[in-house]
Amino acid sequence: MIGVGIAWASILSLPYALLVTALPPKKSGLYMGIFNFFIVLPEIVASLGLGWLMIHVFNGNRLTAVVLGGGFLLLAALFTLRVQEQHPS
Repeated sequence: MIGVGIAWASILSLPYALLVTALPPKKSGLYMGIFNFFIVLPEIVASLGLGWLMIHVFNGNRLTAVVLGGGFLLLAALFTLRVQEQHPS
């Protein structure tokens, strides 16, 4: 469980570490707050709407929800390729 905890901590902090290198230092707090919305809001939408989707759209097929999550994971990975690191001058 210690290994899982260490892995989970790195998984949660990695997006912020990637983002902070691409932000102007004076506005990093503002952009980090906005970025946090893009993490929290999809979680809220999923918790409120995925149950309805499972019943009415996916006909209770849990595999479809897993495939949908995998598709969004691939989409996020593609968007991550667009983040470019800024080197200090």
